[in-house]
Amino acid sequence: MTTQHSKTDVILIGGGIMSATLGTLLKELTPEKEIKLFERLSEPAKESSNAWNNAGTGHSALCELNYTKEDKDGSIDIEKAIKINEQFQVSKQFWSYLVKQGQLKNPESFIKPVPHMSFVQGVQNVDFLKRRVDRLSQNILFKNMVITDDKEKIKEWTPLIMEGRTSHIPMAITYDKTGTDVNFGELTKKLLSNLEAKNAELNYGQEVQDLKKQKDGTWEVKIKDLDSGDEYFVESNFVFIGAGGASLRLLQKTGIKESKHIGGFPVSGLFLVCREPSITEKHLAKVYGKAPVGAPPMSVPHLDTRYIDGERTLLFGPFAGFSPKFLKTGSNMDLINSVKPNNLLTMLAAGAKEMKLTQYLISQLMLSSEERMDDLRQFVPNAKSENWEIVVAGQRVQVIKDTDKGKGTLQFGTEVITSEDGSLSALLGASPGASTAVDIMLDLLKRCYKDEFPQWEEKIKELVPSFGMKLSDNEALYTQINQEVKNNLKID
Repeated sequence: MTTQHSKTDVILIGGGIMSATLGTLLKELTPEKEIKLFERLSEPAKESSNAWNNAGTGHSALCELNYTKEDKDGSIDIEKAIKINEQFQVSKQFWSYLVKQGQLKNPESFIKPVPHMSFVQGVQNVDFLKRRVDRLSQNILFKNMVITDDKEKIKEWTPLIMEGRTSHIPMAITYDKTGTDVNFGELTKKLLSNLEAKNAELNYGQEVQDLKKQKDGTWEVKIKDLDSGDEYFVESNFVFIGAGGASLRLLQKTGIKESKHIGGFPVSGLFLVCREPSITEKHLAKVYGKAPVGAPPMSVPHLDTRYIDGERTLLFGPFAGFSPKFLKTGSNMDLINSVKPNNLLTMLAAGAKEMKLTQYLISQLMLSSEERMDDLRQFVPNAKSENWEIVVAGQRVQVIKDTDKGKGTLQFGTEVITSEDGSLSALLGASPGASTAVDIMLDLLKRCYKDEFPQWEEKIKELVPSFGMKLSDNEALYTQINQEVKNNLKID
């Protein structure tokens, strides 16, 4: 066994969309920086960024009802919806720039136009959906959203949903033609291939074992070559931990104060998948419903058109499951090993507070195959078991932390943890994650490169023309930028 030491400017841990995005931004803003990426698997985008391990939705609040909550007075709060949409606009602008520069080829291989819809049944839900559209459609970002409660029109938009439906229950559906399906796995591979062409060093089959802060402020990262068993060290001024579910474990190893009192709760998912062309050709949409009471937001039922491995498929789900693993390829000891003296009370508090979630997960685990099909038939009444199969989706680790809402609060969004000196940052959590990667990484750069960031702002506005502005407040700017983005990404 040999022990080697080397140095670099930037270490990226994890071969997913987050590391790929951060690395790409850094090479645009400061091309002289040396970047080394380390991924434990044999190739990139095998975990959370893999097309089979996520919904592939360009999350922009066009169909996700959980981004618009109804307040006690009956009003609809659309602030989160606007924020999510703005963040996805940032991602699309950056991808558009890379396509225009010739750095991303064939955008249709990773993004396609797929209408986004919300589907509800029952008088109260229909009323909520109408009020939601009334509020959203006043904003330029949602101006294309329309709604109908006419069943013939619903049949025209989504024939598969209406085939064989005999219920007289009121229903309504929204339609937004600006929605997309994104293959984040394919996008990740393209970004990393481009990074490698710019002399970034991509290392696969390499597992990060430990991280230690040195006296000079740099980080010493211990890495193991999984093929040879050799261990070696790489020093860097900046480290990003974007290792999906494994990020929490690695963050804990850093010992920084920001890593204390944080825990993680793993939630796995299953999808029903249909590849039969006679069925998939009848549905071109991502249709989201309402989450069951007590279910986490990531378990909102949806029937999605997906383009994976060159094939048009339908996915329905997700059905929640439980595994103590923090990664699909992780260890059954991940959850236990994540419990430390500094987060034990946080974890216990979460367990006591989240009984509804626990009950929901237990009920999901007990579902039979036919019961899952019955859930699907709420969307597709004529669904036949022989046309659908179960696919295990990726693992998500929901963040548990102490907040002003109390000890052990479960967080359903994406969390960026940054050391006080900005030398290390880690991304935890789940949705909307990948869709908002560019905005998240720009914010991370602002935190971690405080001295350099002001000098980068002019270049950033070239990468993302709306940087520093809200498109929702500037209709003319949105119209101009959006047309160019649609043309470049071929999603018009």
